[in-house]
Amino acid sequence: MTAGETHRAIEATFRLERARLIAGLARLVRNVDLAEELAQDALVVALSEWPQRGVPDNPGAWLLAVAKRRAIDILRRDKMRERKHEEIARTRHGAFDDAAEALETAMDDDLGDELLGLVFTACHPILSPDARAALTLRVVGGLTTEEIARAFLSSETAIAQRIVRAKKAIARAGLTFEVPRGAERAARLPSVLEVIYLVFNEGYAATAGDDLVRPGLCLEARRLGRMLAALMPEDAEVLGLLALMEIQASRLAARTGPDGDFLPITEQDRARWDRLLIRRGLDALVRAEALAGPVSDWGPYLLQAELAACHARARRAADTDWPRIAALYDRLRVVAPSPVVDLNRAIAHSMASGPDAGLRLLDEIAAAAALRHYAPLPAARGDFLFRAGRLAEARSEFEAAAALTRNARERAYLLARASACAGEP
Repeated sequence: MTAGETHRAIEATFRLERARLIAGLARLVRNVDLAEELAQDALVVALSEWPQRGVPDNPGAWLLAVAKRRAIDILRRDKMRERKHEEIARTRHGAFDDAAEALETAMDDDLGDELLGLVFTACHPILSPDARAALTLRVVGGLTTEEIARAFLSSETAIAQRIVRAKKAIARAGLTFEVPRGAERAARLPSVLEVIYLVFNEGYAATAGDDLVRPGLCLEARRLGRMLAALMPEDAEVLGLLALMEIQASRLAARTGPDGDFLPITEQDRARWDRLLIRRGLDALVRAEALAGPVSDWGPYLLQAELAACHARARRAADTDWPRIAALYDRLRVVAPSPVVDLNRAIAHSMASGPDAGLRLLDEIAAAAALRHYAPLPAARGDFLFRAGRLAEARSEFEAAAALTRNARERAYLLARASACAGEP
């Protein structure tokens, strides 16, 4: 294996194992920053040793062992600066050696519960809703502050401040990084669902970089969704989110062409859609609908899952039930109002009733501050104008959208659409 291949293997392994390492460490050291540092230490050791010794047969276990040793070393060397020693003694029956032994044992266990516990802790009511999502995306999803800012339609500075404040609040509260029960679990659930779906969306449509999709993030979000569904099998919104992610994930391979360029859903090769994931998603959707009752009682994730199912059931783009999709967006706008929902609603109505209907709806939301620098807004307007035969105006909108996006693949697609408006090849 070349040095470059080894380096890529290290990066890929760390991306996959990072959240698991942090979750297990945070539960035991009660400090998110320290847990992140320990995980980063393991990466540094890998970068130093793997190029000389080769990639281990089980690289994830190797990183886990290094992180475990580092954590134990810190416990024994510094006694966690006395304050941490007392905190561990209080929660581990007063003995430092018990803490170290517990760390040894726990780090060898399956950390699925710990990972979910980390998500619930990051979504604790002591944090603001935005801080909850930002922290989980950073710690669990491994996103940069820039990527989180794009997902939130916010600034990097604001996101960085939210994350710092959230970590300090968790440290001050001495939270246990465990999955809550009863009323406390129900209170935190909406935020947990929001965060999991934000992680999924960043993988489904990367906001920055050269890759259009980041399948690893989608997989991580779906894993969290399945864990949550196993924990709460009678909750319609939990099942709705799982159904939504499974159905959306079924299209990942078809979202790009052979050259990696973006393909909208109307142009995708539906033979490349994963029918197994669609079946899983539709099964979860049936269970969610049975639990939720009439459509008027559906929550936002169940509504979005049904939107995704409308596409999944159509074997051809021409078979898509756009009037039903538009009606579902009308309902979603009431249940979970947001500028982005309004934008998607305009797209749905443009497909159901023609581009002029979409343009009218876009005019109603054009002044929304959250959409001012949001590339999908001018991209949608460009599409509506193109379909209405107003090519010069469409070209201007596509160029504006290309200037706003930070994703290289999406930019190439938008510029190609702009060129098509002028009759260029």
